[in-house]
Amino acid sequence: MVDNVLTEADDKMKKAVEALRHDLTSIRTGRASPALVESLLVDYYGTPTPLNQMASISAPEARLLVIQPWDTKSLAAIEKAILKSDLGLTPANDGRLIRLPIPFLTEERRRELVKVVRRRVEEGRVAVRNTRRDAVDHLREFEKSKDISTDEMKRGQEQLQKLTDYYITEVEKVGSSKEEEILQV
Repeated sequence: MVDNVLTEADDKMKKAVEALRHDLTSIRTGRASPALVESLLVDYYGTPTPLNQMASISAPEARLLVIQPWDTKSLAAIEKAILKSDLGLTPANDGRLIRLPIPFLTEERRRELVKVVRRRVEEGRVAVRNTRRDAVDHLREFEKSKDISTDEMKRGQEQLQKLTDYYITEVEKVGSSKEEEILQV
């Protein structure tokens, strides 16, 4: 029972770190990366659709993204979604595809992005801690119903704390590497 709780907590914490890693790919670093816009939701015939499901996205140059929709009628909707997003990019539409030039980041913009990264890292830490809290609650329920002994619960909590510390460290590593990437000129 304790092992099941620990395994489940491990999976959830791992997913929290992966979600953070994926979330941070959408923060631009001055280099063109399709991950920057691929999860952007576009209002496609009244349905919010991720951009990567309606267009091919490529980075032919270090500072340029090219978005080629499969349906050219969706160009205006894609352009509108990019302008509404918090990316701070201005699309250039030529009737067939959209070019997104990635400008150099100013020092002020870099600092703002670092703050965004830190906020998301904190959300990642909170997700890991919430998982720990839920697992501890499960262990307490098992102890209360006499399914496990007090010693087993204590051992489970110690292992759970080690797991939590490990994943908090992972969250920190992901965040600090993204901060370094942003601050790199």
